[in-house]
Amino acid sequence: MITKENILAIAKKTILSESEAIAKLTEFLDDDFYLSAQAIYESKGRLVITGIGKSAIIAQKMVATFNSTGTPSLFLHAAEAIHGDLGMIQNEDVIICISKSGNSPEIKALVPLLTRFGNTLIGMTGNITSFLAKGSKHILNTTVDKEACPINLAPTNSTTAQLVMGDALAVCLMEMRDFKPENFAIYHPGGALGKKLLLKVSDMIEHSLKPKVSPDASIKKAIFEISEKRLGVTAVVENETVIGIITDGDIRRMLNERDTFTDLSAKDIMTKNPKIVQSSTMAVDALNILEDFSITQLIVVDNGEYQGVLHLHDILKEGII
Repeated sequence: MITKENILAIAKKTILSESEAIAKLTEFLDDDFYLSAQAIYESKGRLVITGIGKSAIIAQKMVATFNSTGTPSLFLHAAEAIHGDLGMIQNEDVIICISKSGNSPEIKALVPLLTRFGNTLIGMTGNITSFLAKGSKHILNTTVDKEACPINLAPTNSTTAQLVMGDALAVCLMEMRDFKPENFAIYHPGGALGKKLLLKVSDMIEHSLKPKVSPDASIKKAIFEISEKRLGVTAVVENETVIGIITDGDIRRMLNERDTFTDLSAKDIMTKNPKIVQSSTMAVDALNILEDFSITQLIVVDNGEYQGVLHLHDILKEGII
């Protein structure tokens, strides 16, 4: 009888089995791994990754990872390669061929074709005596003792090992290329991730209103400015320099404490030395400042000149969080 406890126990056993298979990969990191990374790094061509079955799916994920981290890559399906797709391989390309057994009919047919023009072939396999291993210049060993599958047939541990070995190679290449966040942004311009990496404060305040009052302005004038510009805040500006800020919260606190404010001016209730950012500040960094100080607005100043107000809502609208 299948119970909740049995299901959770099976899931735990699967995860532990795969984690053990991954941990064992560290024993297979040798000169071949180093030489594989070096060959890809020094190549003037692309990295072509091929496989069949589940290995083909892993190959596609690896291609996506390499492309997004600075290593131009292509996926070549092993079955389609011998029907014309071999034409995508250029002379200076490095090739990774993935196969657990390394002896499938498609792989045996493909390996001699992959090396006939002198391309460097890297075999990623769980059988280091296989046809693929013998035909490769370098071997990435992804041997597993068994699959997590209860009948030891469905690729589980083996495909996870392939995926992790590919990630290890990709991360090494990132380090070798000194790949930085700004490089990553080039390949991820869209969506929330792209905005986190590319969006600046200037992109969000370009058409923003610039609420401001002088230090001697009346409280009524400050309230009117806050209400009219609808940003919940006004800067207090003297001689074109921001010297303070008044928020709608400051107004509420003042009204709670006093029966009249006719004798007060903006400088009497403003907060001095407000949090300021430049328009070149990354939006995600501005968001961190807002969160760190539990505030909802930032004054934007460039070279001493007041540029406007960045509101938390501006960032929210961009979908960064």
